[in-house]
Amino acid sequence: MMMHNGNNGYGNGVMASASTTTSTALTSSPSATNAQSQALKTYFKTPEGRYKLHYEKTHPPGLLPYSHSKSISQITLAHVKEKPAQAGAAPSSSASTSSGVRYAAARLLGVGGGNGGRPPSFVGGNGASKAANVTSRSSLLAGSNGSHSMLLSNYDGKGTYLIFNVGDTLFFSDLNSPDKDPIKSIHFSNSNPICHAFDPEAKDGDDLLIGLYSGDVYSVSLRQQLQDVGKKLVGAQHYNKEGSVSNSRCTGVAWVPKGDGAFVVAHADGSLYVYEKGKDGTVDSSFPVIKDQTQFSVVHAKSSKSNPISRWHICQGSINSIAFSADGAYLATVGRDGYLRVFDYSKEQLICGGKSYYGALLCIAWSFDGKYILTGGEDDLVTVWSMEDRKVVAWGEGHNSWVSGVAFDSYWSSPTSDGSEENVMYRFGSVGQDTQLLLWDLSMDEIIVPLRRCPPGGSPTFSTGSQSSHWDSACPVGTLQPAAPSMRDVPKLSPLIAHRVHLEPLSGLIFTEESVLTACREGHVKIWMRPGNLESQSNNSEVLVGSGPKEQPPLPGKTSAASYKSVHR
Repeated sequence: MMMHNGNNGYGNGVMASASTTTSTALTSSPSATNAQSQALKTYFKTPEGRYKLHYEKTHPPGLLPYSHSKSISQITLAHVKEKPAQAGAAPSSSASTSSGVRYAAARLLGVGGGNGGRPPSFVGGNGASKAANVTSRSSLLAGSNGSHSMLLSNYDGKGTYLIFNVGDTLFFSDLNSPDKDPIKSIHFSNSNPICHAFDPEAKDGDDLLIGLYSGDVYSVSLRQQLQDVGKKLVGAQHYNKEGSVSNSRCTGVAWVPKGDGAFVVAHADGSLYVYEKGKDGTVDSSFPVIKDQTQFSVVHAKSSKSNPISRWHICQGSINSIAFSADGAYLATVGRDGYLRVFDYSKEQLICGGKSYYGALLCIAWSFDGKYILTGGEDDLVTVWSMEDRKVVAWGEGHNSWVSGVAFDSYWSSPTSDGSEENVMYRFGSVGQDTQLLLWDLSMDEIIVPLRRCPPGGSPTFSTGSQSSHWDSACPVGTLQPAAPSMRDVPKLSPLIAHRVHLEPLSGLIFTEESVLTACREGHVKIWMRPGNLESQSNNSEVLVGSGPKEQPPLPGKTSAASYKSVHR
């Protein structure tokens, strides 16, 4: 394992000169394409076949903001469903839902980077807010003809969209369009968008959250923004306006699953606030001063009309990332202090947690069944935590710098699984500031590799013959492990593949049914098609690269933490 020994914030100074490199389009000039191909391959191999680079998405180079270095690009995937037909409304044209029209709309509404002209700006947002004066940029030609107007009226926003921030701008791209440039961008003149989240369960109203460096938060309807490309931001609800609740920068936003519009906002001061969508926040929402910064505490607003409705003080120092379990029962956070913390959300109670091997934790992800949590951070490790045991059960070694993104692949299933507990396997991925994507398989066989036979009821032993108290019992509910376990106590995982996917340090990773998305901190996104999907696309032009959220696939068999404690080699 390689420890970080620099102080530049990007782990060992990896690719320091790469920040000036612009990602090359697949359809660029032959000389530029050849130069890139020598540095990066356009595919990587796994046992199930090749993942191939299909599309790239990025921001127009002519629109790079001056404050580019103040924020790191994050990515959000949003699937906008077909708009329900209104009573008495004439049926929409079939062309309005075809991929061809979506692509045409994307090109018409796209923020072109090659015309050399600066697009017109429109006053948007909520008037004269100092913290977030929001405008929308577009390259719509003045005096559009009637056919253009008809296309806009039919463009209902249905589709899958990629949302990513670069500097002081938030970009929207049609994931299924081959166009590299975004179809819309929103500029924040006095603060940078830092984080964002989409609510696939929203039945109506706002479904997109945007958190800013200033601490301000917006909720908007993504469909409305797409329908009004080239106009001001429509229908934005503004929370924590000008730091009325907290002047600390946002570090994460998340909708509460099945929460009827509730959402949480994490801040760099270690506090997390719970809001209700659409609730008027003009009533005094002040909270008492935190007496002990090191202790977890929850305080509710004095008035039932207040928004936010409560404040959770999580830790001393920044909360770096937050994530809900799929059922919304648990909220997990990681922070600058190196701790993972897991809370029962409805009971507002700490359940468990533990410390990194070294340094801060930067990213977090839940397994689709809620049994495991992934974390990554400054120790260059991918850590697997068991909710049943409430402790670390595996460390993944393979990155050469800080781990900046982790995710489980809920669409992958092992071709060799027979449904038994011992043969259940999870696939997950990680990206780091070493510019690499790593894929991992977590199986019971991998977990028990370091263990030797042990008597029933006894602690597993390792090659040294010494007993490990780490495996004696589950940690008590409501306690944090004060220190990371010893290196010899935890099984080590090796990556299935390691592939350098970008020139710049990576910041994001998303799995979809058909593809894998990787993003770098400079705002370049690559879409890697799964084996076999490119061939199927050539036979069916309507197959989409991204799909909306679906029911999480059931595991081949029920996994129990006891399986890796009782199975003998």
